[in-house]
Amino acid sequence: MPEQEADRRLRLEVRAGHGVVGDRYAGRAAHRDAQVTVLAAESVESLAAELGTGPLDPLLARRTVVLRGAEVEALRGQEFALDCGEGVVLLRGGRPANPCAWMDAVLAPGAHRGLRGRAGIRCAALSDGVLRLGPAVLTSSVALDPASAGAVHPLTAHRR
Repeated sequence: MPEQEADRRLRLEVRAGHGVVGDRYAGRAAHRDAQVTVLAAESVESLAAELGTGPLDPLLARRTVVLRGAEVEALRGQEFALDCGEGVVLLRGGRPANPCAWMDAVLAPGAHRGLRGRAGIRCAALSDGVLRLGPAVLTSSVALDPASAGAVHPLTAHRR
């Protein structure tokens, strides 16, 4: 498996309209609405069960934020807030964060196809703030069903 440890961060600074400080895509016009990516850990756990691989590390999916117990797909088109204890970061959920072929190398063969429809969402950063590894509070105006965290979203799932 390719080494990913250098990609992990304990703390990220987010800038409104810019993205994650130090990210290679930060500030680029093409990524204006895709500055932060958010994934439900349950997506990767469900994928592991389907592929029969044993546990897979959801942090290897190369998403900025990995949440547990959050119906991430319901946040598309919605403003929401994450508070990791260093202030609130406001985000607006956007288009799906479609998986790439790299998922087959870093997670498991079949992960690219298996994550379709549940690989998370791309978000615009609406405020400056800090995201850090550890517990966070998610606040949203839409009701989120923890039981649906990681479920394949029918509007984004590709035909198999």
